[in-house]
Amino acid sequence: MNVKNVFLGAALTLAPILLATTLPAFAQEADHSAHQGMTMAEPAGDQSPSTKAFIDANTKMHAAMEIDFTGNADVDFVRGMIAHHQGAIDMAKVELEHGKDPAIRKLAEEVISAQTGEIKMMEEWLAKNAK
Repeated sequence: MNVKNVFLGAALTLAPILLATTLPAFAQEADHSAHQGMTMAEPAGDQSPSTKAFIDANTKMHAAMEIDFTGNADVDFVRGMIAHHQGAIDMAKVELEHGKDPAIRKLAEEVISAQTGEIKMMEEWLAKNAK
């Protein structure tokens, strides 16, 4: 077997491995590049009332989660989670306004109830512990 055949055999053996490992990275980079300049307020897809309401809820939640971190993990966690839970409540309200599936509407009602109680608990905890 000559050197040329060895090289060709190695190249043919490695080609699928190289493709398998590099194509996902290229695809991810292309996907990322395609989204550059877009914001959550400028979705590329549907513009129905429910979509707009979900976008508003997400935008509000993400802004509220931009807390000033204190270095106290407990306080920072609770402050971020209050905003996160409020976002879940706001999204559940969108479901109740626009959704039709009875099981998902029931889930939305449960989310509102549970998350409202947890927000109350976290706010009380912050009042006592975040000094």
